[in-house]
Amino acid sequence: MTTIGTAVLLGVGVLLAGSLPWGALLAPANIAFGKTVPWAILPMAAYLVAYWKCIGGSWGSPGSAATRREQLRAHAVPPDMWVASMGAGLLGFGALLAFVATMARLVELPASAQIATPEGMPRGTLFLLLVMASIVAGVTEEAAFRGYMQGPIERRYGLAAAILVNGTAFGLLHFPNHPNDVVTMLPYYIAVSAVYGGLTWAANSILPALVLHAGGDVWSLGRLWATGRPEWQLSTSAPARIWDTGVDGSFLLSAGGTLVLAGLTAWMYGEIHRRRETLRATNGIHRVESASG
Repeated sequence: MTTIGTAVLLGVGVLLAGSLPWGALLAPANIAFGKTVPWAILPMAAYLVAYWKCIGGSWGSPGSAATRREQLRAHAVPPDMWVASMGAGLLGFGALLAFVATMARLVELPASAQIATPEGMPRGTLFLLLVMASIVAGVTEEAAFRGYMQGPIERRYGLAAAILVNGTAFGLLHFPNHPNDVVTMLPYYIAVSAVYGGLTWAANSILPALVLHAGGDVWSLGRLWATGRPEWQLSTSAPARIWDTGVDGSFLLSAGGTLVLAGLTAWMYGEIHRRRETLRATNGIHRVESASG
């Protein structure tokens, strides 16, 4: 249990170190001052570069550099594995949509306040700030949850336990989005963490999940801005619960789609993992042969 507690605390620290400058300082300042241009993007981009180099071991104490590099888990991904990872991750997004449709028939999912364009701020400026917010979330949350938090738990207790722990932490730390529905939304955040965490395990790198996370947040924040609906609200009106209507074809379709798409995603993750292990073994053999030659 010491491994889990340490990993959770370290992951939360990495998350706050990366995200607080944007959420607590730069974004609010850009809304209050000089709101016609997205000036906060440049200092945040510079900060993210420094943050990444520190948590990845390029900057800071040489004695802990290797440990930080391994904890971040931002290993290079071969081009062909990038293609497979993106395809598998998008399939995982499809499974999430089916899962959300199933959840909506079982429980009442919370609403979210629509993102409003601040008075005097051009829409293009707000859009660029939302893109930057998505990049910040992708970088810091994947570094924290799937890098520093998932890695040690995965090595000690296995992938399922690591996803359950980091998914629970991921959900609890999103409580400001829906403070009265934290428990209701936990299955959703654990499912999201399964998509990102499983992909990180498969590729042995947070990089594919980071790209998907940032891109997914651009879509979800843009949708919330345009429609006032969060990503888990697929329609303008809440569907009837099966406790009122009974199990019908629509529910069976969404539940079955969840199982099929989740199964296909898991299979693709397994194939990526096997491909990575084969490449690692082959490269290891080549290094041995080169050294002996």
